[in-house]
Amino acid sequence: MARTARERIDGDPVSSGVYGALLDQISALDGCELQENASSFHVAHGRAFLGIHPRRGGILVNIVLDRQLESDRVHRAERVSANRWHNEVLLKDPSELDAEMLAWIREGYALTV
Repeated sequence: MARTARERIDGDPVSSGVYGALLDQISALDGCELQENASSFHVAHGRAFLGIHPRRGGILVNIVLDRQLESDRVHRAERVSANRWHNEVLLKDPSELDAEMLAWIREGYALTV
């Protein structure tokens, strides 16, 4: 039986630490809802702007923006429609939730307001 996203995070100390730090930052954004799916979480404010995908040794964060991020930190970027990009960033340590990463998350959130 496949493990849920929460079980995968809880079973990996690194993922758990990153996930906890990420939730602390997201809680500062007004009106966000954490939606748990079988293999991931979505953070929504009207619509999903952030995907949280557990990985061994970290968390893959998918930030929905109206542009492609230009950074070495971006694991993958995919244009999903004319005005939407999915930008994936792999976080392996809570310290990687720095000013740049938080600005990208807030930018995604702002597109839902």
